Amino acid sequence: MVTREGLRALPKAHLHLHFTGSLADETLAELAAEAGIRLPRGIVGSTPANLSPDQRGWFRFQRLYDAARAVVRGETIMRRVVAEAAAADRAEGSRWLELQIDPTSYGPYVGGITPALEIVLDEAARQSGPDFGIAIIVAASRTRSQFEARTLARLAAQYAGDDAATVVGFGLSNDERRGDTAEFRHAFRIARRAGLASLPHGGELLGPAHIREVIAHLRPHRLGHGVRAAEDPQLLDQIVQAGIGLEVCPGSNVSLGVYASAAQVPLRQLFDSGAQIALGADDPLIFDSRLVDQYAAAEAVLTRAEIAELARQSFAISLAPARIRQAAISDIDRWETAG
Repeated sequence: MVTREGLRALPKAHLHLHFTGSLADETLAELAAEAGIRLPRGIVGSTPANLSPDQRGWFRFQRLYDAARAVVRGETIMRRVVAEAAAADRAEGSRWLELQIDPTSYGPYVGGITPALEIVLDEAARQSGPDFGIAIIVAASRTRSQFEARTLARLAAQYAGDDAATVVGFGLSNDERRGDTAEFRHAFRIARRAGLASLPHGGELLGPAHIREVIAHLRPHRLGHGVRAAEDPQLLDQIVQAGIGLEVCPGSNVSLGVYASAAQVPLRQLFDSGAQIALGADDPLIFDSRLVDQYAAAEAVLTRAEIAELARQSFAISLAPARIRQAAISDIDRWETAG
């Protein structure tokens, strides 16, 4: 058995974390009190109960997330979100963080979407160093227009890079049941031309048929979640053969009612299939589950050597620069040997 201290010592890449969702309960409560904003019950101090993968459950999740996002107003708070996300990740052994943001949510408080993105990138640069880096994924929302998505893709393209404090990917988030996946292909084409990785969500709330649509139209480098590919062995094999990574978030899966417990998340099946996996915390604020918690859930079904391999895979499918990947892999090897 690997202790939580041992899991924290394991170098990891964290590839699925949302901007506001990264906040700690106490930070959100403090910010809300300072702004005189009343938060809904259930968002601070406990994991929301009775969430479900249907429309009602998602509506409740979105209501909580929107309430939290309304507190993130202005440059100082945006910088604090990035700084605290970095500190939390470092404390859990993360060497590389890809933080996802939709700048349209924060632009009204800082003069537009361009300043919003530049603030986040500037703070990411401050928090990055030789052994830890933060890169940014710009994400459009399925609930908004394809034309807004194109605007965001063009914005992301202006800051494209392959190191910390740059935009490394373009995503598509929010309720998988909303919007027409095919309509967003134009935005993803703009992003790919700029060298950005395609990183759409898919395969948590909806199953194999939806995953196939995402693959066909958006040509993903990784799937945000993708866990329900386990329901279709042929699809799963296609994902493996195509080298599409999976960002698996057990805490999210259970809190949203996709699976009744962490033991039911098909991590063993995905791992045995040869899929490349990176564990992610998704929205710790809402799900009360951070990065080490995801590895603790995996530890119940995987051996120490397999846990080490998960960590290697997280770097393999990341957009981290070679210097960070290589140093982390060496330290993962030492971690495994020391065990």
